[in-house]
Amino acid sequence: MRGMPEQGRVVLSFGRFALVPGERLLTEEGAPVELGARTLDTLIALASRPHEVVGKRALMALVWPDVTVEEGSLRFHIASLRKALRDGQDGARYIATLAGRGYCFVAPVERSTDPSAALAPAPKTHFLPVRPTHMVGRSEPVGLLAAQLPASRFITIVGPGGVGKTTVAVAVAHDLLDAFDGAVVFVDLGVLNDPAMVAPTLASVLGLSVHSDDAAPGVIAYLRDKRILLVLDCCEHVIEGAARLAELIFTAAPKVHILATSREALRVEGEWVHRLAPLALPPDDARLTAAAALTYPAIRLFVDRAAASGARADFGDAEAAVVSNICRKLDGVALAIELAAGRVAAYGLEQTATLLDQRLALQWPGKRTAPARQKSLNATLDWSYDLLSEPERMVLRRLAVFVGPFTLEAAHAVTAIDAVQVLNAIESLVGKSMMATHPGGPGMRYRLLDTTRAYILGLAGHSGERAELALRHAVYYRHWLEQTTAEWLTLSNPAQRASNLADLNNVRAALAWCFGEDGHAATGIGLAAAAAPAFFAMSLLTDCQRWSQRAILALGDAAPEGRQEMRLQAALGLSLMWTRGNSEATYAALSRSIAIAEAQGDTLNQILLLAPLHVFYLRTGDFRTAQHYAARVADLARTTHDPAAIALSRILSGYSLHFAGDLDGARRALEAALRPDPGDAPSATLQDDPMAAPVLTLALSAAASALARTLWLQGHPAEALRHVDQTVRDAASADHPVTLLVALIYAIDVLLRNGDLDDAEAQIARFIASAETYSLKSHVVLGRCFRGQLAISRGDHETGIEGLQASLAALHSLRYGLLTTAFNISLVQAYAATGRVRQGLVLIDETIRSVETNGDFCYLPELLRLKAGLLRGLPQPRDDEADLCLTESLALSRQQGARAWELRSSIDLARRLAAQAGPERARAELRPVFDQFVDGAQTADLTTAKNLLASWGQAAGQDSIVQKDVTASPHAAP
Repeated sequence: MRGMPEQGRVVLSFGRFALVPGERLLTEEGAPVELGARTLDTLIALASRPHEVVGKRALMALVWPDVTVEEGSLRFHIASLRKALRDGQDGARYIATLAGRGYCFVAPVERSTDPSAALAPAPKTHFLPVRPTHMVGRSEPVGLLAAQLPASRFITIVGPGGVGKTTVAVAVAHDLLDAFDGAVVFVDLGVLNDPAMVAPTLASVLGLSVHSDDAAPGVIAYLRDKRILLVLDCCEHVIEGAARLAELIFTAAPKVHILATSREALRVEGEWVHRLAPLALPPDDARLTAAAALTYPAIRLFVDRAAASGARADFGDAEAAVVSNICRKLDGVALAIELAAGRVAAYGLEQTATLLDQRLALQWPGKRTAPARQKSLNATLDWSYDLLSEPERMVLRRLAVFVGPFTLEAAHAVTAIDAVQVLNAIESLVGKSMMATHPGGPGMRYRLLDTTRAYILGLAGHSGERAELALRHAVYYRHWLEQTTAEWLTLSNPAQRASNLADLNNVRAALAWCFGEDGHAATGIGLAAAAAPAFFAMSLLTDCQRWSQRAILALGDAAPEGRQEMRLQAALGLSLMWTRGNSEATYAALSRSIAIAEAQGDTLNQILLLAPLHVFYLRTGDFRTAQHYAARVADLARTTHDPAAIALSRILSGYSLHFAGDLDGARRALEAALRPDPGDAPSATLQDDPMAAPVLTLALSAAASALARTLWLQGHPAEALRHVDQTVRDAASADHPVTLLVALIYAIDVLLRNGDLDDAEAQIARFIASAETYSLKSHVVLGRCFRGQLAISRGDHETGIEGLQASLAALHSLRYGLLTTAFNISLVQAYAATGRVRQGLVLIDETIRSVETNGDFCYLPELLRLKAGLLRGLPQPRDDEADLCLTESLALSRQQGARAWELRSSIDLARRLAAQAGPERARAELRPVFDQFVDGAQTADLTTAKNLLASWGQAAGQDSIVQKDVTASPHAAP
């Protein structure tokens, strides 16, 4: 109990006393009460479960979790506790002893919480199976684990297959829902067969996108400050992966609590093992009465399940002996008992016992050292399988091809049996406990228990049938993907994704078989092509990359060009762009997909695939080549009359025009893309292609953020900030990490240039955290560059220079050059502020040459202005060259319509004029430019201009200085 983390300051009040478990404090009417450590642990254990009987063994395990003690020690501390509470005096009763059962805290307890001590927020929605409603014989371990887990943090429930580990874990999780404020996440690892998929599966359940080969760092980054109860169910199939991830979470995320179930201990740091014993059994006593037998959980479970299956409810002394024998032979394993009880309605109690003897006597000698899955449970399933009719066996064998839940439609298609026969067989199998129902999505789903599926797959003599089943399974999921993927594009949160993620387990299994030794590669190629959009829609980019690569390899060098290869190459290129960056492999895949589209004369796919290539060149800093691809897309889009294609072409054009310095053209194109012409009538559209969804989604987010920066440069800061707010809010609500990062790039840029440094700091932190969580290396470095810019903007030049120089070098190694010029501008400003004029001049000249080569001319007015300042800052100022640079800056900013740059250059020129010709001449230069800003936003530059105009007005003896409203910015960080 010591060190128990609390969700806020929990106070348990009873009588004159108040107990704060998290602070290990007991007070009486406000005064502290001195108690020994073990006595206090005893009180916390009992008061936390008022009016419930706590068994002596359970209580000793709570108070002495790490040592074995005699019962006398417990009696001593109970006596000490009664004395401290003055139990029994003046009619006060707190602790009752129940002979042979344990102790109970009988006083009324009021529980209150002080929310001021609450921990960091965590998800408020739990993802749990429904709470067991007929749990038998497990209340004691459930109570024990629910009390121990907050203190121990990491418990693995260990026991043989079918003993009820998952049932207990689910019940414990439901008991702790309030303590974790609903932040309880259940992860079923039983559907996996690859330890490497443990971390990606947890990432998917948490709603995280996987963008690298190792999802664990992203999971850790997300969980690091969260208070969550994480239930990892059925770890034994993937124990290496589960153990590694559990240990990483335990050590790196101190507020996360882990409850695992496994047939063996994980054997890692921090783990406490709780061995879940089989249900308690009666002794082998012929005189056992029915009443006495029903006090044992194994007997109660058998009787309950037999009655539920429709068996006669008679249970007298004679039946008690038979049922006791059955339960003993089944070793108290809950699943085996349920399977046996389910036969009673069909065969009667005596015949069930006879069948049990015939099938299991030799295999169940009563030794508990034998592995349960191979001995006890396997034998039970052997017997249960033999009790099925041949049609039921055939259906069960064929359904074993499914991994996890499946629909009736899938069962009909894959089993290739008459639909009525399948429906009847499934109904019977559910009734006989050979299958479980699994509610999810719009209709009921069904699922073989993991042990049942493993047993069926282990049957000999059906290899030919299995190959046919696997092929039909792969073909079904290919058709299913082709028909349903478009519906997934709006699904963004874990609850909505749950059923589709389960189906993707079947897709992965089918792909693994297709590309396996005895698979069918041609079917796998088609399945991988159909799966790629689905993996994108669910943000499973590593899956998209892996299976696209595998399918392309299967195509072979001599494969004819076709739509499948085109889609696979496109999927590979897009996924590589985010998981591996701007590599040659990314370029090669995108180029190959475009070549196929061109060879086939497929205009819409040329448009769709040229867009990522345009982005590729923007990200590498080659703006001229990017503009070339934007022009190609525009030419193609004009021939289609397709609204989506036209919108995409406008976005690419707007982006390129922005960097080229044509701000008016950029604004027109971007606004047209974001507000389509009503006359653009729908047709056979680009949007019909599922691969278009991620491209269009990212493009629209980029358009909105680029428009915000365009508006800021044009001198509309308030409008730009409104766009920043809306764009970031929209991206965040979509719950799609890449979209949010795209929106934040220019949001941060605008905030920094505007001088909204606190808002910029918040969004930079958000940007870096998201990039780290989703393992986007280039964007992590990009965020650090923003952090360097922020330091420089705040006057911490040395920190900013050091951070920016290191981060720019890292960006260069990653071939990411989209914002290199902007970052160089910040470095030049820091060099100038710290007197490193010559270093600044070298960098400014290199940057100007780069702009002239690469084509991001939108920065040129600012670069020329900064160069003018550096030339004047030399030991021997070069004023003539500086005047020429400043004149060029003003002319170019006016040519581009970049009022923001024009204002900065005018401020510099006005200051020079004030020194040379007086304040009146300076005001005459600056005032007309200042007056162009009409939307009332307070930017750092406008504030500077206003103050200068005011000071010069006073110097000239003028009363009316500046009437412009530059009130506080309406911007508030999302």
